[in-house]
Amino acid sequence: MPGIFDALPGIEVPVGSIGLGLEQMWDGVASSGKPSPEGDKSKATQVNFVLHLGLLTDAEDAARQFDVAVRFSRRYPCRVVVLCPLKDEGTPLEMRAKVYGECTLGKSKDDTRCCEFVMLSYSRSARAFLENEVSICISPDLPIYYWAHRFSRAANLAEYTYLLTNARRVIFDSASTPDDAEGYPWPRPENVRDLAYARLLPVRQAIGQFLGRYPAAALGVGLRSIELRHGAGVAPEARVLFKWVRGRLADCGASGQAERVLQPSDLPPRSFELAFAYVDGRSFVWKADLDTSHAQFDADFGNGRTVMTATASLLSQEDALSEAMFF
Repeated sequence: MPGIFDALPGIEVPVGSIGLGLEQMWDGVASSGKPSPEGDKSKATQVNFVLHLGLLTDAEDAARQFDVAVRFSRRYPCRVVVLCPLKDEGTPLEMRAKVYGECTLGKSKDDTRCCEFVMLSYSRSARAFLENEVSICISPDLPIYYWAHRFSRAANLAEYTYLLTNARRVIFDSASTPDDAEGYPWPRPENVRDLAYARLLPVRQAIGQFLGRYPAAALGVGLRSIELRHGAGVAPEARVLFKWVRGRLADCGASGQAERVLQPSDLPPRSFELAFAYVDGRSFVWKADLDTSHAQFDADFGNGRTVMTATASLLSQEDALSEAMFF
């Protein structure tokens, strides 16, 4: 089975000649008749994006996340550096590089947008030289965004202090993080974003807009219990959603209520059922099934029952990435 570096597309080049390798790559793309840069405008890089494929990433997963980065870069032209650590700690000092690029055509030739990728494979013994290589590959006058994907232990990220402290955003996905990630002392916690939280943006907006029509006191005072039931396929999102709901209700004055997160076997895999109960009989229920994109609100906050149907969805991975990066 190929390693993650070998599973990714691109042309292998000497580590010391990455810039030359990119030039030759574009020359080859142009000679083959494919869209290629016709000037600096088509390579107007907006950000530096470092995708760190952790040791728990396999070849198939690496290819998926690479495709996410490609789709993201079509919207936000960027220089992408993909870090591919080797799993074998006994591997001698080794670092390899690949380059990859593609251009997409808009309504005219002037609409051409191109992105460039540099893949770096490195052994643990070569880790000390990685920061120098990354700094050479990125544009020094543009912000860095760092996505750590499927790392084996959060403590190991301490070896990447350069990225953790210099990145405008540090991004991870709580759906695939190790147990020690939750309490990890991030150097700049205000810059850390969770892709699971970002994916839930349409859900958070729908619930927030529905509840926003009621006074805060009606939501918080007398709240007896919060319960979130969910299917097996959305357990990470359910944890994040419950934390968000609990925080928003606390902002409305709720305190002392019973709280439960359940995963019953009778629910569809990608579904949620959120319920609030109040001491005076008021109630709120939201049910959603992501596979059917159907949701329903059923609430009574003392002024009569309201039932409303709605849609339910999560952001795509590339949309969640842009949400986590820029908002």
